[in-house]
Amino acid sequence: MKTFIYPEMMVHVPMCTHKNPQSVLVLSNDAAALKGELARYRDVEVTYTPASDLLGSLRNVADSSADVVMIGTVSEDSAALAHVNRILKEDGLCVVRHPGLDDTAANTKLIQILGNYFKIIMPYHVGEGTTLLLCSKEYHPTADLILQRSDLLEGHQYYNCDIHVAAFAMPQYIRKNYLGIIRN
Repeated sequence: MKTFIYPEMMVHVPMCTHKNPQSVLVLSNDAAALKGELARYRDVEVTYTPASDLLGSLRNVADSSADVVMIGTVSEDSAALAHVNRILKEDGLCVVRHPGLDDTAANTKLIQILGNYFKIIMPYHVGEGTTLLLCSKEYHPTADLILQRSDLLEGHQYYNCDIHVAAFAMPQYIRKNYLGIIRN
């Protein structure tokens, strides 16, 4: 996979979905790639925390302090995900790496945990079979796409407003496998 695709999709999909993201928490052991993409958003406060001890990293973050949380590691830890909910504001959203759409059992467990906190949970393609989960308390990633923000961003090699919407298209067998599980 081209090295620029993952960071662009991890960052710009949630940042162009949330109405007014002002604070972002990035939980990743490889945040360097995301820093360049997040730097495109002026007036946004970004906190980077290693994901190696996800639960430990989340325990000390203030309640309702983030508009967007980006988790670059797979986690089915219900305590960690409860902390993510606590940290997010009422209209917050989260992007989570997950096992991949072919692992329906693992994803079902993860989506059921996330379903306790988010009304919208949708996988999206990052490229070459990689997908992320967008989990939102308020905003729908295709219906609430901020077109002006996505169109005014410059310097992308992959992301644009058309890719944003297309990333959420799923093959029929995936739709059937996740019927009643994915919340959109």
